[in-house]
Formats: sequence, structure tokens, C-alpha cells
Amino acid sequence: MHRDKLLTLLAGYADRYPDEDTSRFRDFVERQPRCFERDCWDDGHVTGSAVVLDSAGTAMLMTHHAKLGRWLQLGGHADGDPDPLRVACREAMEESGLAVEPIREDILDLDIHVIPRRGNDPPHCHYDVRFLLRADRHAPLRVTGESLALRWVPLGEMETVTTEESILRMVRKCPD
Repeated sequence: MHRDKLLTLLAGYADRYPDEDTSRFRDFVERQPRCFERDCWDDGHVTGSAVVLDSAGTAMLMTHHAKLGRWLQLGGHADGDPDPLRVACREAMEESGLAVEPIREDILDLDIHVIPRRGNDPPHCHYDVRFLLRADRHAPLRVTGESLALRWVPLGEMETVTTEESILRMVRKCPD
């Protein structure tokens, strides 16, 4: 089954973070065979995000998202790809121009958030699977049309850029 890899990753995440309720995420993936498709509007769809750290692990690459107007982690739609780590890596490379590599292959964080109506797209949920990646902080960045700017933010200064709890939670989960 094309959802088995994600379900295995979700089980491992639930074991590592037993205090977090992963049932809604798991139930969605089990119930929705089209969960990786961007046009799955009934419940939403899976997205892959990247917490891209520099080689020292002290700063995170953030994007000033063009559509949402907020500083966020890199990431995007699965577009049919059932491997959320591959999605996170692809999106991070596309949105920054950087070569990235996984620091770990297990899930760093999960988040479910509502995306408002935009054009013909109805409001829907993103079931976001987040991974920890690494990139060279000194390599040139490439800002794309999806972003207004890219910026390396020291982890200890993240609250100067955003107060969004899901991002601060990811930073707290980063290894020291």
C-alpha cells in the first residue's frame, strides 16, 4: 500500500512522543487513499516540510512566504509522492536552491493546519510531516516566486521572527 511508509513513520513518531495525540493524523492517512494528492479537498492532503539547519545546528533557514506573508519553514505539497521525506527535501531544494540532506530520517514534528480559501481552492487542511535537514549556510540562496525572502535565523532568536507555536515547537525539538 502506498501509505505504508508514512504509517510506519507515524507509528515511530507516536512512540517517541507519546504525549502528543497523533490519532487524527493517522486516521486521516488510513481513511483517505488520495491523501498525497493536492486536489484532495474532502479532508485535506499531506504536505512535507523541512527544518533546514546549518551545519553547526544553530540556525534555521526560513522563508517569508509570498502567499501567506509570514516567516515559515520550507515545504510544500506531496503532489502524489508517498514519501514525505523526499517531498520535504525536494521542496527545500526548490525553494532555496540549496543542496539539502536529512539529519534524521524519522519525523521531527507533525502539524495539522487550515489553509484558507484561495482562488478556486476551498479551505482545507494540510497534514504536514516535518523533517530535520541540513544545508551549507554559506552556499548562495535562490529566492523563488513562492517566497519574498529567505533568511538564516539563529534558533535562539526564532521568537523575533515568529510567535507561531508550531514553528517554536519544531525549534524546541531540534537537537542541542
